[in-house]
Amino acid sequence: MTAPLDASPFPSATSTEPDPAALKHLAEAFHKDGFIVLRGFAPEPTCAALEAVTRSHLATAVPPVEFEADLGYPGAPATRDAAGGGTVRRLRQAYGRDQVFRDWAANPRLTAIVQALLGEAPRITLAHHNCVMTKHPHYGSQTGWHRDTRYWSFISPELVTVWLALGDEDESNGVLRVIPGSHKAVLEPGQLDPAEFLIEAHPASQPLLEGAASLALHRGDVLFFDSRLFHAAGRNSSNAVKLSVAFAYFGASNRPVDGTRSAEFGSVQL
Repeated sequence: MTAPLDASPFPSATSTEPDPAALKHLAEAFHKDGFIVLRGFAPEPTCAALEAVTRSHLATAVPPVEFEADLGYPGAPATRDAAGGGTVRRLRQAYGRDQVFRDWAANPRLTAIVQALLGEAPRITLAHHNCVMTKHPHYGSQTGWHRDTRYWSFISPELVTVWLALGDEDESNGVLRVIPGSHKAVLEPGQLDPAEFLIEAHPASQPLLEGAASLALHRGDVLFFDSRLFHAAGRNSSNAVKLSVAFAYFGASNRPVDGTRSAEFGSVQL
């Protein structure tokens, strides 16, 4: 893995003004590899507040939710009536669920970094991500190699996803895997299946897959990644649910294509 796991560009834990040189360094690493990780970026009180609301909403599947059975990915229950059919894959529309999510998504320290990565003022898209990913033991599914742009429709594909780990993420519970630099990859015809997952057996996919890396995260670590970066995740073989908060951002000069799913729920100006 070539991308650095950087410290925060802010001089202190209370500072809201980042060091311009550090931001420039992060942006350069991001554009080179398609992602950066900031260790311990989210403070413990923020993580605790987000986890408390998440577990409360998860306990009774407060809508809107997405169930594993709805997608049919490898390892998911076949139907809602099957064993594990009530397993939640994600709590959708997190921004509207509670103030703690809105505070995190619009956190000035976070959005300053996103702005540096996009090169302009960011907006939150409410149509994509805007959720808590909840990978459960036993019935949590495996997600193949894909780019988020396979189902996002924007004038420009430059979007940034911000992924906050609310606990450890490792090989035991479905760690996120990435292919550094794959946001720039030009694919050959037939390299994607009908659902736009990467066909691993395709000869042109082999050089990409050789560079794949697992991104082990700890509580409070934040991953920023380009929407065109190939990423995947395994199943959760641990005994605890894995919780990750995800929001996606686009630049002020960008916009979703009218009439598409990306335009369905609007956006938040920051």
